[in-house]
Amino acid sequence: MKRSFASCLLLLAWLAVPAVADVRLPALFTDHMVLQQGQKNRVWGAADPGEDVIVTIAGQRQTAKANDNGKWLVTLDALAVGGPHTLSVTGKNKLAVEDVLVGEVWLCSGQSNMQWAVNQSNDGDLETRTANFPKIRLITVPTGVGTQEPQDDFKGKWEVCTPETAKDFSAVGYFFGRQLHQTLDVPIGLIDDAWGGSSCEAWVRRDLLERDEKYKELMADWVRREKAYDADKAKAAFDKQLADFRAAAAKAKAEGKPAPQPPRAAPNPLTGNARPGNIYNGVLKPTIGYGLRGVIWYQGESNAGRAYQYRDLFPLMIQSWRDEWQQGDFSFYWVQLADFMAVKGDPAESSWAELREAQTMTMKRLPNTGEAVIIDIGEGRDIHPRNKQDVAKRLAPLGARS
Repeated sequence: MKRSFASCLLLLAWLAVPAVADVRLPALFTDHMVLQQGQKNRVWGAADPGEDVIVTIAGQRQTAKANDNGKWLVTLDALAVGGPHTLSVTGKNKLAVEDVLVGEVWLCSGQSNMQWAVNQSNDGDLETRTANFPKIRLITVPTGVGTQEPQDDFKGKWEVCTPETAKDFSAVGYFFGRQLHQTLDVPIGLIDDAWGGSSCEAWVRRDLLERDEKYKELMADWVRREKAYDADKAKAAFDKQLADFRAAAAKAKAEGKPAPQPPRAAPNPLTGNARPGNIYNGVLKPTIGYGLRGVIWYQGESNAGRAYQYRDLFPLMIQSWRDEWQQGDFSFYWVQLADFMAVKGDPAESSWAELREAQTMTMKRLPNTGEAVIIDIGEGRDIHPRNKQDVAKRLAPLGARS
């Protein structure tokens, strides 16, 4: 189909006009968000390079200019507990973030025992049905983004705590936040940023590990694995398994026999939750800088096989987070691993006991840290004890005193 001369001129003229990018905010700055009380809070986003941005809330006005990469940031003066407020962001367009509260904000992180949902816990149906707390706000960072490339946003939004929004939220996080809300009588913001099965080193910046001799063997092993992994070869092997399965399933059906189990693709270690730096870049990085009171952490199971190393690795992770957040030594509290596995009749070596010791030793290494001991409420045959309520109750006094 031929274009007319006039239409071609119009197209060329349109292409010559520079695109105008709207001022934008990441997922952390959406309706129903909570800002940390009593401290300065950063707000950031994107716009055209050089674009002037104005941010207003509760009578204050802050300004910024987008840099050459189109990034901008303002710092709000401390706000008192309260709300709801409207956070307005104005550039070439205007955004209004509604129903903003000011209270206590906590990041809930770790592996599967932190990710474990409210509806999977003891009395999950009752806990879910009673989760009506308009001043508790929830946001979840999706898992599965394991990468060596730093991410600056994620798909998610703040939501008011209701039975529907709470049911799949971190149980330890929710019960902890509920207790704080009832004790302190302030709004609570909870960021669920946990990934089941994750290793501690995946939550740490890779360069920090690479330049520390203590992790030389760990990093050398990962370099070997990275070089050895062939994505095309892995896909071809799985495709063959799948073809063999389909043939076997068809034969079984024709013979009236039970169908075989379908194959499962082997996980890609390069995008998984154990590769050093993967979760830091893909899941944690988008949250760094958001105003917090502190972090609650439940992890260690995946590092029990290298428990002695955790004595240094865990404090390194905490300190690196604090350094990047630039909020000083914010509160960092964790759950000591619960009892698990069969009881031994005689004294013996235990990697889990060694990991617990490493966790406890961290309190002497870093200030403003604390530990909730739950060895008495574990389940010997289940690595995921359902009693998340008491776990949270043991963390809550630490959080309430922060």
